[in-house]
Amino acid sequence: MTTIYGEVVPGFEPVREAFTKNFDRHGDIGAAVCVYQGGRPAVDLWAGVADAQTGRPWTRDTLQLVYSATKGATATAAHMLAERGALDPDAPVSKYWPEFAANGKADIPVRWLLSHQAGLVALDRPVPLKEALAWHPMAAALATQRPLWTPGTAHGYHGRTWGWLVGEVIRRVSGRSPGRFFADEIAAPLGLDFFIGLPTGERDRVSRMVYQRPDVDLTTVPAESVPEELREQVAAWRDPNSFSNRAYAVTDPPKIDFDSPEVQAAELPASNGIGTARALARMYAALIGEVDGVRLLSPAALALATEEQASGKDQVMLIPGRFSTGYMLPTETNPMIGPSSFGHTGRGGSLAFADPEHSIAFAYAMNHVISGPNDPRATSLVDTVRRSLT
Repeated sequence: MTTIYGEVVPGFEPVREAFTKNFDRHGDIGAAVCVYQGGRPAVDLWAGVADAQTGRPWTRDTLQLVYSATKGATATAAHMLAERGALDPDAPVSKYWPEFAANGKADIPVRWLLSHQAGLVALDRPVPLKEALAWHPMAAALATQRPLWTPGTAHGYHGRTWGWLVGEVIRRVSGRSPGRFFADEIAAPLGLDFFIGLPTGERDRVSRMVYQRPDVDLTTVPAESVPEELREQVAAWRDPNSFSNRAYAVTDPPKIDFDSPEVQAAELPASNGIGTARALARMYAALIGEVDGVRLLSPAALALATEEQASGKDQVMLIPGRFSTGYMLPTETNPMIGPSSFGHTGRGGSLAFADPEHSIAFAYAMNHVISGPNDPRATSLVDTVRRSLT
């Protein structure tokens, strides 16, 4: 049985049991889970191996890349600027970023960038990866890109481009890169171990990713053998020109090695946040209440930030989705704790969110990326937290 480290407060002991099962039954290699309740830690657990190649153990301070769970941190930065009056979500993006007006985009509001409604999921001409990591060439490419659908008429997950789009607005408004703004205005006041753009001195603490190949590659089997509920998605995966593929091919080459020092050091506000589950849970706790005297958004600002903006079939993911201005909202397949929850998932299993109704903030980070619809790890932890509240 896997040795679990850390603490839980009385009433949350079942979360430790669920976390243990994730290792013993569900494939976790190295992971951490943290829950805040009422602004204080209720669960803070970690276990396993941070580097499967060397056997380096996962410790209390191991940092983990959380892929798109980064978007919740970046959205928080944007909403803090909005509450200060520096950024109006309903103003045209071009008010802050004049070059963005090209190719019929002059009237797209900031709100549509945050809620995946701008139609800028892909580029007609991908940007060389080295230039994309340098920031400005990718921002320039997106400024001149034509929308791929009429903005505001549909939503589709801007998996990669969202970070440069929202991040450039943050940069134009604040005068700081999104990673620098997060470090100064969110991480520093709360003492968070979380980075958008990893400092060189922190690299030795970062866990190494492990990627599980699916048991069956559905893109290689006869179409009639694909389960009916997955056929539309599989057809899109097979089509190199589909939004499902193009959204993740905005760089040349399209594949990004997220374990590389160059990628981890760059600022990719959609996908390369690196930190602890503790840090993400603490950030979300400070969104819904005070944490050691710090609150990131007022209740009124939080209500605006978490109001639904887009729902229904996602044009990229081809499944139902719901978004506020930057945060994912609960669905049947991702209920979080309940209707008031908001947060963001990350590729392969990571998850962080808050639930103001129950004064809960939750984060789970792991290094074993398991693709597909049947990964029970985060779901089992969230279900256990929910039961612990009754």
